[in-house]
Amino acid sequence: MVGELSRALALRISREYDPELVVGIARAGVIPGSTIASMLQLDFHSMLVTRRDAGEQVRERPAILSAAPAACRGHRVLLVDEIATSGDTFRLALAAVRDAGASEVRTAAAFVRPGGYRPDYWALETDETIINPWDRKIFIDGEFVVNPRYQAVLRD
Repeated sequence: MVGELSRALALRISREYDPELVVGIARAGVIPGSTIASMLQLDFHSMLVTRRDAGEQVRERPAILSAAPAACRGHRVLLVDEIATSGDTFRLALAAVRDAGASEVRTAAAFVRPGGYRPDYWALETDETIINPWDRKIFIDGEFVVNPRYQAVLRD
């Protein structure tokens, strides 16, 4: 599914925008971002903007944990994340990429929530719980287990 959504995004972006590089918002935005970059034959970079601390606890506000790539300077940038909800993460990343000197920045997300932040491009709008293949099971204490964040909606 992520591949098909990324393909749809890459096609739309290629018709409406001419980015010179793609920046994925780590962690989850790296997967659609790198896929889109590969499809568009563009360089890919990442930056870490997250609501999670080292213990995986959710913060009220996101924080930038790595700088925007220096390669943004003077280039048209496509900024990609997995999902757009409030827009807080996108706004922080947009400001950082602009501060790094990008000549133009547009945003893309695989998923958006109804009534939430609207990136320039998205593939699917939904209220449903989204569990990507890389999030369903995670490695804890030496074994793969159902991600505790999704135990209420998943059965092993």
